[in-house]
Amino acid sequence: MPIILAVVDTLPALPWWAWAGFFAFITVMLMIDLGVFQRESHEVKMKEALAWCLIWFTLALSFNGLIWWWRGARLAQEFLASYLVELCLSIDNVFVFILVFAYFKVAPRYQHRVLFWGIIGAVIMRAVFILVGVSVIARFHWILYVFGAFLVYTGIKMALPNKEEVDVDPDHNPAVRLFRRFFPVTTKSHGGDFFLKENSKWAATPLFIVLIVIETTDLVFALDSLPAVLAITRDGFIALTSNIFAILGLRSLYFALNGVMQLFRYLKIGLALILTFIGVKMLIEAWIDISIGISLAVIGVVLATSVLMSVLIPENKPKP
Repeated sequence: MPIILAVVDTLPALPWWAWAGFFAFITVMLMIDLGVFQRESHEVKMKEALAWCLIWFTLALSFNGLIWWWRGARLAQEFLASYLVELCLSIDNVFVFILVFAYFKVAPRYQHRVLFWGIIGAVIMRAVFILVGVSVIARFHWILYVFGAFLVYTGIKMALPNKEEVDVDPDHNPAVRLFRRFFPVTTKSHGGDFFLKENSKWAATPLFIVLIVIETTDLVFALDSLPAVLAITRDGFIALTSNIFAILGLRSLYFALNGVMQLFRYLKIGLALILTFIGVKMLIEAWIDISIGISLAVIGVVLATSVLMSVLIPENKPKP
């Protein structure tokens, strides 16, 4: 209870209807997505994925305009910067999704269902992480230097060559092992169901194990996301809403980028530079104030340059 009160005390003094209205809008959009467009399981094609990417991006920019009108230019710029950083950090999630679905041989028609519920869990986890993070920073300002150092370390590590493959083996996943200790898991798949009745007892299907792997993977990626967003804004509403908009567009981003990820091979270098820049910004903010406008310009230029380099510079493929 004291932790909850501490978090509430550090939230911006906004009317209750602002929070309620945002989450009501998100709930309605998710219901439309799942209940209307995804009522029947089907493989999401490129055209549909790009359409949903455009829808979520348009909604995010429209909300950004609302923030500008309602709370001013600075917070609107913070929203846009946080949204862009989180959206680009999601590229790593997309890569892991590809590996997970390939490892478990999940049929394309059921991938959207797994990602839908995975995103719901991610939204809840990010909300808790961000609001607690805002509260911690408000009470212990020195934690910013820890976050800054962590971002610099993450950026440098991301820029270095890494030949290690992501481990998606469920036997190595602590959450999966814990779940199997308390709940039976069948080896049979049952369409898009997460659970089925076997010998009069409920059991989880392999598809639910996939969902657990997706959720725990996002939990790991959130450790990078939280410091990056809180380095840009200390406003809980801005940090949370920008993060949620980016996460909700992640499913469509996966289906749009699946198969063409190799075209963005320099994007990771761009993200490494951005994380390092944000980390340095946190470390020196007591002496040098880098405006949000400059930060937004740096993020935009680095992202645009990394994408252009990926497209214009041919890949050096090894000779057979």
